[in-house]
Amino acid sequence: MAQYHQTHFDASFGALSDATDAAFWSTRACGRFDHSPCREVHMTLTGMKKHVGVLEQAGLVSTEKVGRVRTCKLGLRGLEEEAAWIERYRQLWAARFDELDIVCRGIETAGERKWT
Repeated sequence: MAQYHQTHFDASFGALSDATDAAFWSTRACGRFDHSPCREVHMTLTGMKKHVGVLEQAGLVSTEKVGRVRTCKLGLRGLEEEAAWIERYRQLWAARFDELDIVCRGIETAGERKWT
């Protein structure tokens, strides 16, 4: 199996695979938050900071603290590289399934000829 040294993919997919991190990223990444979002998702501020930290390490969000309010916004790095990686594999598997379909049709046709 090939070894890939793309640790940011691991961080991105790891962050987005957690339901809480993904929900936070998709719904709250553009704006300010203090304690109020924590109450809405029944989470402590410490818990929220942990989830935001995971997203921040993945480069998906960035935060800035001004006084008692921490502002969180989408990070500088989007998911373009991850989307391109997924698209390459989608194309690869689509081509493989097309080839498999051709083979199956050939087997099916050969079987029909055999029994008629």
